[in-house]
Amino acid sequence: MKPNIIQLEGKKLIGHKLTMSVENNLTAALWGKFMPRRNEIKNRVGTDFISMQIYPKAYHMNFIPEREFQKWAAVEVSDFDNVPANMESFILTGGTYAVFDYKGSSSDPTIFQYIYNHWLPNSKYELDDRPHFEVLGKNYKNNDPNSEEEIWIPTKKV
Repeated sequence: MKPNIIQLEGKKLIGHKLTMSVENNLTAALWGKFMPRRNEIKNRVGTDFISMQIYPKAYHMNFIPEREFQKWAAVEVSDFDNVPANMESFILTGGTYAVFDYKGSSSDPTIFQYIYNHWLPNSKYELDDRPHFEVLGKNYKNNDPNSEEEIWIPTKKV
């Protein structure tokens, strides 16, 4: 699987965040909190959802399942003029991303194993210290083998 290399301009996001780890995965709780309130966000750009992870430095170099990171359930917005109560805003800065068009279950970790253990070490890129995210569009179906999403990995040239 070969990614598209894309220069992202940046995005404004509104949503909820939680601190979690792979071992203590709170993704279902995060989305369970966000989805009932998604329609309160009036200045959305498009209909896609963003699942974003903000990892500590060198998180992937020395992977430990208990190590915590921040995860967001969010949508892109045009501005921050009307952030609903108890939601937060985030500016996703631009940069180079390797974008993988993935079809398969979101619970199957093999795509990430391929990206970090095969594609990245054999590419002319390395991880950059910026958020990772997935774009969950109209063909996304949670835990369904026919689900489709875009996986955005922050990169920089070696």
